[in-house]
Amino acid sequence: MKAFQGEHPQARLIRLGIGDVTQPLAPAIIEALHAAVEEMARTETFRGYGPDAGYDFLIDAIVEHDYRARGIPITSDEVIISDGGKSDSANIQEIFAPDCVVAVTDPVYPVYVDSNVMAGRGGPADASGRYGALVYLPCTVENGFLPALPDRPVDLIYLCYPNNPTGAVMTRETLARWIEYARRHGSVILYDAAYEAYIQDPDVPRSIFEVEGAREVAIEFRSFSKTAGFTGTRCAYTVVPRTVQGRSVSGESVSLNALWLRRQSTKFNSVPYIVQRAAAAVYTPQGRRQVRDGIAFYMENARIIRQGLEGIGLTVYGGRNAPYIWVKTPAGLGSWDFFDKLLNETHVVSTPGAGFGPAGEGYLRLTAFGQRDQTAEAVERIKTRLAL
Repeated sequence: MKAFQGEHPQARLIRLGIGDVTQPLAPAIIEALHAAVEEMARTETFRGYGPDAGYDFLIDAIVEHDYRARGIPITSDEVIISDGGKSDSANIQEIFAPDCVVAVTDPVYPVYVDSNVMAGRGGPADASGRYGALVYLPCTVENGFLPALPDRPVDLIYLCYPNNPTGAVMTRETLARWIEYARRHGSVILYDAAYEAYIQDPDVPRSIFEVEGAREVAIEFRSFSKTAGFTGTRCAYTVVPRTVQGRSVSGESVSLNALWLRRQSTKFNSVPYIVQRAAAAVYTPQGRRQVRDGIAFYMENARIIRQGLEGIGLTVYGGRNAPYIWVKTPAGLGSWDFFDKLLNETHVVSTPGAGFGPAGEGYLRLTAFGQRDQTAEAVERIKTRLAL
C-alpha cells in the first residue's frame, strides 16, 4: 500500500481494511476521563498502583450490566481487568503447559496462532502456512463458517464469535455442542466475545456463559475497544469462572482463575485509574445510550457496504451481527489479486482473506469502522469503477 501511494501520490485512498474505529469517545466517557484526571491532580484523591484485578467500581458495573442483567451468575472475583482483548487472548496461553494441543479456526485471528507458535506449540509450518502441531478447524461457506468439532481430543480451543474475519455468529445449540465436547475431553474453550455488542439478532447469545455448562469449561474475553471506541484508550477484561479448572501433571485440579490472576499481577500493573473510570462510564444511562448509538453508526456502515457490493453481483457474508464483511472474490481471482484490483481500480484498501489462514483464500475482509462519507464513497467507487 505504501508503494502504491508512493507511485500514485495524487490517489486518495479509502481504507476499508483497517480494524480501528474512527468515531470519537462518547461524551459520557470524556466527562468521566476529565473528572478522573482532576482527581489525579489532588493529593487526597490521587491514585497510584491499582488493584491487581481492577477497581471494584468497574468490575461491579461489568458484572451487573454484562452478565447479571442477562441472567448469568458471574461474580466479581471472576472478572480481571486488562489493557486489551488482544493482550489477553495472546497471554492466556502462558498459564497452560507447553505441550497442550491447540485447536484454532481457519480463517483465524492471527494472534491465537502466533502466540502459541511463539510459545513453542506450533511445530513446523507447511507450504500453506499451517503449523503441524496445531489442529485447524476449517470455516467455509459449506459449513456456514462454523467449524466442525475436532476429530480428536484437544486441550485448548479458540473460538471468536461474532467472528473476525467472517462476521458469522454461533447459536446456543452450536455452542452447546462445543461445551459438551469440552466437558467430554477435558478441554478449555477460549471464547473471544470482543464483538458481542454488535449482535442484532436477539436469539444469538452474547456470552458463552448464557449456555448451560460453559462455566465449567470456558474463559471469555471482552473488550471496550470496538464496543466503546477504546482502541487507543486500552481497556478490556477476561472472565475466568472459579468453576473452570485445569489439571496438574499429577492430575490434580488447578484453579485457572487463580493462575490467570497470578500471571496478570506478576507481569502487569493493571489499567490506569483514569481509564477504568472512563470504562465505567460506559455503563451509566448516558454512556449506554451513547455507546449504542456508536454501534448503530458502524452497523449502518456495514449495511451500506453489504448492500452496495451485493448490488453489483458480489457474494457477501457477515455485516449483520458483526462489523466485518467477508467478500468472495470473483472467479479466477485470489485474495491478493482482488486486493490489487480494488486498490488499482478504485483506490479502496481491503484486507486479503489469505492473511487469516489458508481457508481465507478467495475472500477479502472489509470493515464498517470508517467515516460515513468515506464508506459511502468507497462503495460508490467500487460500483462505478470496478470492472467485473
